[in-house]
Order: sequence, then structure tokens, then C-alpha cells
Amino acid sequence: MTDTDTSAPAQSSARPTASSSAWADALSRLQADQDKVHAGGGAKAQARQHEKNRLTARERIASLTDDGTPFDELMTFAGWEMYTDVGGCPSGGVVTGIGTVAGRPWMIIANDATVKAGAFFPITAKKVIRAQTIALENHLPLIYLVDSAGVYLPMQDEIFPDQDDFGRVFYLNARMSARGIPQIAAIMGNCVAGGAYLPVMCDTLIMTEGSGLYLAGPALVRAAIGQVVDSEELGGAAMHAAIAGTVDYKEPDDEAAIQRVRALADLYAQGDVAPWARRRAAVREASGRDLTELVGFESGKTYDVRDLITAITDGGEFHEFKPEYGETIVCGFSRLGGYPVAFVANQRTVIKKKLKSGGEPGLKTRIEVGGVIYGDSADKAARFILDANQAGVPLVFLSDVTGFMVGRDSEQEGIIRRGAKLVNAVSNSVVPKITIITGGSFGAGNYAMNGKAFGPRFIFAWPSAKYAVMSGNAAAKTLLDIQLAALKRAGHEPDDEELQSLYDEVKSKYDTELDPRYAAARLWVDEIILPNDTRDRLIRALEACAGNPQQDELRVGVFQV
Repeated sequence: MTDTDTSAPAQSSARPTASSSAWADALSRLQADQDKVHAGGGAKAQARQHEKNRLTARERIASLTDDGTPFDELMTFAGWEMYTDVGGCPSGGVVTGIGTVAGRPWMIIANDATVKAGAFFPITAKKVIRAQTIALENHLPLIYLVDSAGVYLPMQDEIFPDQDDFGRVFYLNARMSARGIPQIAAIMGNCVAGGAYLPVMCDTLIMTEGSGLYLAGPALVRAAIGQVVDSEELGGAAMHAAIAGTVDYKEPDDEAAIQRVRALADLYAQGDVAPWARRRAAVREASGRDLTELVGFESGKTYDVRDLITAITDGGEFHEFKPEYGETIVCGFSRLGGYPVAFVANQRTVIKKKLKSGGEPGLKTRIEVGGVIYGDSADKAARFILDANQAGVPLVFLSDVTGFMVGRDSEQEGIIRRGAKLVNAVSNSVVPKITIITGGSFGAGNYAMNGKAFGPRFIFAWPSAKYAVMSGNAAAKTLLDIQLAALKRAGHEPDDEELQSLYDEVKSKYDTELDPRYAAARLWVDEIILPNDTRDRLIRALEACAGNPQQDELRVGVFQV
């Protein structure tokens, strides 16, 4: 399979459009921000790691994965602009993603010791748990590259006790082992306190000389029981290999440990693939069209989402379902990388809908706004999702949604009931679901289009994505009205200048929260991807999903009709 050409066509004499300029600025900023994140704790921290004869997390991953294969990083922006009072936590202090090792995709979780010695912040635990969950759902084997000082103590109350906190890492560790999902751990630095359980609960444990594995380090042991012992005697590689018997393989350095991991990974048996993956056909090339020319960076530009679908599918194939009904959602079957897929996508054109007879006198059509879910489009999408489940075909959601239609007519047409049916279908779907957020993801539309709460195997966002309960202008006005009412109750009547200042302050805050980095920082999306990488990322995500051959029976419970 060849990579999609993501280069834009030459435009030597064409004047850049406002949209192309906005995209260029957005992609340039995204690259700069990614470079900042990839620096981890900075050049000095990287130098200290090298002085210990250790590689950085990203260097370890580059050495571990097969030459010439991509590493699909996940949750790069975890912790973005969070914890600023303690110096930040770039990428959550851990690098996660799917890479090819010995010809097979593996989930890789690597502590970044350049960020607070690899300590676990609240977002670190959540990121590791999400990576493990992806591995569990897709039966992806895991490799842990461990180099962590344990819990970040000043925030221990936010990390330690809850269901989705630090302890969940070990719970999932054990559950995956019981499912027969391979797990290999290599300790390449510190591994202390509760974190020591993770590598020991894996199938295989490798440890480098100079690393430390203990429940309590020398200082804590001395404080707790008065015993004076050095790091090597307490938890060094030699002790664990020869005396405690905890370590399976002792290696002199990072490179030797990585080569051992690669050799062992190559020996693991590979299980069955999903039934839908057995229907993989020969790959046909996509059009190679520049998607940033098709979809504007700002949400105001209309476009036909069918053009987006045919631009990324094999040979432009698309079998549209009910094309003349419920037109604000486009549904249909196609192939990606040879895999069968079912698309559910928000249409962004303006639609003139024919009305049934017996309505308002003289009114035969009405205008429907692209990106809005109407009652008939909700019905169509719900039915199509059931069809995809019946066929056993994975669902791909292309989300650019404003929300459900409101107003008297919509309520009388049963929008709540019909929307509930769609949410039910999405919730109870048993085939793999992957979501790409290309533009807006507002309110209940986020739920209907398989947002994070609805169990997507993967959820990606373009740099143009916007995440919120409602759009920025509407939200800013609503919040301003609330603040204004509070001020009036307190006896203060603001003048026009103060009102404008309040509005600008509210709008600025809300716009910051709309940014996809804000969502990615909190793991509402798994990764911000380049538009022209969409096809390749989807194909590799499907390859990851194919590792789970199990599919539950579809049950929808009480289904509104």
C-alpha cells in the first residue's frame, strides 16, 4: 500500500484564497506547537538523560519500531497549557501511539523522563488508561518503556484514589493479561512505588543495568524503617535478575533492551482478525485531492461532504444510502484501504427540501441548513447504523455538526424522539466506530455523531475542529446575559464600554475553549491530525481494529419509532 500524496497542487499564478491562507496559518501553528511538545522537558533535560547513557522516550520509540514505518502518535497534546503553575507537563509526561514492531502493530507507552522525571500527573494516568483501553478494545499487544518516578506527590489526591486514576492502570494491566493480549515491559530508568506493579504484571520483564525497581527508594526506606541501603542492593537489575528473580532479562543499556523487546515481539503468535477484515479487497488508490481546498478552515464555507468521502475512499467508491431522504446526513458504504466501511457524515450544503402535501398552503419546499440534524436525517442515520451492524461493517463518522434543529415545527415533528433513536443506535452499535471531527462538534450533535462519550475506538480531529455546547457567538451572548443579570441584581448598571469589555472577555475565553488543542489536552480527542493524512490514519486505525475478532450481539433496548 502506498501512502496518499498529501502535497498540494502547484499554483504558481493563483492568488491564495482566504480559506487557503487560514489553512496555511493553522497548519504552520500546529507544526510549531507539536515541535514544542516533542521537546518534552527541554534540551537540558534531554542532555541529562543522555549523560546517564539513556535515550529519550521518542528516541526509544524510533529505535523500537520497524524502519520506514510510521508511528501514529496518540494524545500528543495531552496536558497542553495545563499545570502551568508547576512548569507544565508536555504531552502528559508520556508518549503513546501505535507503531509497527516485527511487522505487527503494537501500542507503545513510553514514560518521558525529561518531564518531571516521568512522574504521573492526573493527565498522565488518564492518558495511559486511554492507551490501554484502545489496546484492550482492539486486542492490540502492548510494549511499555518504563522510566518514571511514580506519582507526582503534590497532586497525589487527584491521581491516586478514583476509578479512572492511577490504580486503573494496573487493573487494565491484569485484565489484558487475562484476555491473552501480549504485554512486554522494559524498565530503562526509575520504576518506583505503585508503578512497580505494572511491568511485573506483564508477560515479560526486561531491565537495564543502572535502573531501579522498588516499592520504596533508599531515602524512603531509611525514613520509614531506618535501614540504610543503596539503590543497586535495594532494587538494581543485578539483584532482581539473580536474587529476587523478578526480572526475566537483564540488559546492559537501552539499545540492548530494545533489541530484546523486538526479538521477543517477533515470536508472539498472531490471532484471528475481525470478520469484516477478512473481506479486505485489493487496495485502490484515492484521488489524492487536497482536502484543505475542499473544506474551508472556518465553518462558514459550504461544501458537499460526498466530495470529501469520495476523495478519501478507494477509487472514489461510494454507495449512498437513501440519497434523497434526510439529506443533512449522508450515509453509505465504501472501502478504505480495501476494508469495507460505512460512513455517517454531516452534509454542509444548503438543501431545498420537498414538503409533504397537506402542510402550510402554498408551501411546497423549505430550506434546510447544512450541519443541522433534522428529524428525517436522524431517522435515516439510525436506520443506517443498524444496517451497518447487520452487515458487520465498521462505522466512520465525519462530524461537522451544529446540533439538532429547534423550533415549533421541529418539536412537532418529534425531533427529541427521533434524536433519541439516533443516540440509542450509536450507543448500542457493536461494530468498531471511528470518528473524524472536521469542523463543529456542538451540543447534542456531538453525541449523535459518536463523540468521545459513545465509545469510539478512535476519535480524531482536524485543526479546524471546534468543541463546545454551542457556537462561540451564541455562547458569548448567553454568558454575557447571565453576567449582566448578576450585575444588575447587585445594583450595578454597566455602560456600553463595560459591556463590550465583558463581551470581549467572555468571547476570548470561550474561543480558547473551542480550540481543538483544548479538547486534545483533556483527551476529548485522541489526536489532532492533518486533513490530508485522514485516509492513511483511517486505514491504519482500521488495521488496529481488525485485531479484535469478537463482536457482541446487537441489542438496542427500547427503540423510539
